[in-house]
Amino acid sequence: MPRFAIAVSIALALVATPVAFVATPVAFVATPVAFVATPVAFVATQASAEHTVYYRYVVLGFVKDAKGKPLPEQAVEVVRDKTGLAYPGRTDEGGLFVIVVRLGDESAGETLTVRSGGATTTVTARFDPANHVADRGTRVDLDGARFVERTAAFQPTLARFVGDTRH
Repeated sequence: MPRFAIAVSIALALVATPVAFVATPVAFVATPVAFVATPVAFVATQASAEHTVYYRYVVLGFVKDAKGKPLPEQAVEVVRDKTGLAYPGRTDEGGLFVIVVRLGDESAGETLTVRSGGATTTVTARFDPANHVADRGTRVDLDGARFVERTAAFQPTLARFVGDTRH
């Protein structure tokens, strides 16, 4: 493999992984018969956990046809309107989709656009930025061609999805 391809592969791997490691520079030494690369050394550092409750906002719901039948394998997308970043997802065999959007405490009140098929709706991320215990999110169902937000159904639906019977 050429030196450039290896360097690009390593750089892409470092960019694609969470920032939980700091890498030392990689040195390459070429000889006439072999290509030798020094090992990459990693030093573990303290990093913010992106999976903690105060960095995620869950948009979940069901996609059903006009007769109420769940639609499996339907594409659903949530777009963070402030940044334009799209979070894609698909429904399971029961028509359920679960999409986790990265929103921090400072993102309370931001709007998100939810799309599936030809239907589109906008929801507002409502949560208490001081509460780092409760799950943050909303439930948005697509009933036929119309989205319906059901915020009160968010916690019980999420609990069923993760198998938590405490809610």
